[in-house]
Amino acid sequence: MRLLRVYERYFARQVYGVFIFILFAVLSLFVFFDLLNELESVNGKYTSLIAFFHVVLQAPTRVYEVLPIAVLISAIYVFSQLASQSEYTIFRVAGLNTRQALFSLFKLAVPLALITFIFGEFIGPRAEQFAQKVKLEAIGATVSSDFRSGVWVKDRDKDPSGSGEITRFVNVAGLRPDQTITGITVYEFDAEYRLRVIRVVKEGRYQGAQSWLLSDVNETRFSELGKPPGAPGDGLAPEFRAEQVRFPSITMHSELTPQILSVLLVTPERMSTLDLFRYIRHLRDNKQDTQRYEIAFWKKVVYPLTLFVMMALALPFAYLHARAGAVGVKVFGGIMLGLSFHLSNTLFSHVGLLHTWPPILSALVPGTLYLLFALTALRWVDRH
Repeated sequence: MRLLRVYERYFARQVYGVFIFILFAVLSLFVFFDLLNELESVNGKYTSLIAFFHVVLQAPTRVYEVLPIAVLISAIYVFSQLASQSEYTIFRVAGLNTRQALFSLFKLAVPLALITFIFGEFIGPRAEQFAQKVKLEAIGATVSSDFRSGVWVKDRDKDPSGSGEITRFVNVAGLRPDQTITGITVYEFDAEYRLRVIRVVKEGRYQGAQSWLLSDVNETRFSELGKPPGAPGDGLAPEFRAEQVRFPSITMHSELTPQILSVLLVTPERMSTLDLFRYIRHLRDNKQDTQRYEIAFWKKVVYPLTLFVMMALALPFAYLHARAGAVGVKVFGGIMLGLSFHLSNTLFSHVGLLHTWPPILSALVPGTLYLLFALTALRWVDRH
């Protein structure tokens, strides 16, 4: 029992010490490339200093992303050194078996998994949102979107006339740092999905209690013309009347909130699980596809557990004798292994999205495959 306490402290001191250095090195590399990429957007308003500040604010998200890779490289380096100096052999002679070593490494991974969770849930998403707001304020850009026309959001509400439920498709061209939305176009349909109002709005401010104050509003209202009794009608081409009305300001009740719109500033993979859960619920309430966000949600849940997989992948390197290859070659192999895990994690997300796999399956498959590979490798080196 005393031996276990001694070697666990020794492993922890070695792994954590190298981990800090590796994390700083890998993070610096990613930040450097991010800065080079961001400098392409520098102009009169968006200066180099603001670009650097923007990249620094994104660093916590990078910490979250590279933590498993840094843990894997650190553990491989430490165990390769132990193997080359026959220290791990001494531990094995003293009674340390593979199962005990693996369990001890899992205990070392617990604090690192907790750090990953904190960066992924609290520090990273908030820093990412603030970074995007800093950039928006500097260049006055619109909300980032895959569509040139802006961001499209579906909204549902009760019909004020009490005749059912109305559906809105809202297009937002811009979102300011103070959460004011600009360039708004609202297409409003009745309960039978007939277009009844097109509303073009210059600006909208959230008033609380699911209420928006819309300023400088141009409305186009559509109403179906009635037919005289006995007159033939064409159901496929009904006759409508359009009426245009202008208002200085109106109040619109909506389920949309600034919190939901601010989600659009950050990609799903960089959101917190709570924000993802809220947005998924909003999409479900509006009968929209949620698979991309569900995959991101489950990846966020599973990601801290990948630290245990990384530790399991590193342990077989402790069983390789020095003559099997230099430490540098093993570390390079660890880097390639870590990058392959990162790439496969991204690949399965896209494949799962294309083939509509269950979101939890898309999130679990990469880690499960690498864990099986690690256990197979441990079984092989333990026997040989």
